[in-house]
Amino acid sequence: MSAHDGRFAPSPTGPLHLGSLRTALVAWLFARARGGRFLLRIEDLDPQRSRREFERSQIADLTVLGLDWDEPPVRQSERGHLYEQALASLERAGRLYPCFCTRAEIREAASAPHDEVAAGAIASGAGTERAYPGTCAHLSAAERRSRIGAGRPFALRVRAGGVRIEFDDRLLGRRAGVVDDFVVRRADGVPAYQLAVVVDDAAQDVGEVVRGNDLAASTPRQILLGRLLELPIPAYAHVPLVLGPDGARLAKRHGAATLADRREPPPATLALLAHSLGFARARASVETPGELLAAFDPDLLPREPSILGGPG
Repeated sequence: MSAHDGRFAPSPTGPLHLGSLRTALVAWLFARARGGRFLLRIEDLDPQRSRREFERSQIADLTVLGLDWDEPPVRQSERGHLYEQALASLERAGRLYPCFCTRAEIREAASAPHDEVAAGAIASGAGTERAYPGTCAHLSAAERRSRIGAGRPFALRVRAGGVRIEFDDRLLGRRAGVVDDFVVRRADGVPAYQLAVVVDDAAQDVGEVVRGNDLAASTPRQILLGRLLELPIPAYAHVPLVLGPDGARLAKRHGAATLADRREPPPATLALLAHSLGFARARASVETPGELLAAFDPDLLPREPSILGGPG
């Protein structure tokens, strides 16, 4: 593993919008500028929303922009054995418990006053995240057996103990969060994002995770999980989001938000993305991402959201 190896990990639930393409570009630049590998992982664990046609279109868009990767893309849907091994390890360590709460019950419990762990907020550039109040953590063994015997569906949560996790982010600086008891396997049996991303980053020897800063709030949980599983902890760089002209997160309602929507050749879109990353001298048409490598400096990347959108 190299400390400079990176990845891009889209979910195939729709076409990539400009914000996702921008994140892919900056992740590619982080890895390539320092001689690291760049990997592509398809995070298709959601069986209801993931589609192969979206996967194909996402790969096509990345290829058209000139991004490349060093190994064939991997799919999370084909890596279930790794997640089961991780869950078994957490179970042996006594770190898992079943949670029978519905979403409505969690919302109701979270709205009541709690102690620091339950009511605390995880620091993030995208706001704060209400912690799980620990409702099912205190059930007796008999109560758990009774509910399981009655056929109640349950998720699996990690018993985190309200630990405070601090980490240094390349773009956001020093960050910290109080970690609640978070889900690692959903009630439908699907491994949760928090588990899968930690297992996969370690299995793929990812040295630095570059992603949108809407995921910064998840990082303390993932660091804790990596420590519990005795896995190497990558470095992190959370990129500010792309917003539409109205200041809201970029979406299809903002117009030409995808590569297919834009009325311009891909190099012009590449130049637009490069300019939003601080390449002030980007030409009207940048032919390949490789042209940006010589001028790439992570310290010059913007720390505030970028405004994109509108017709191409």
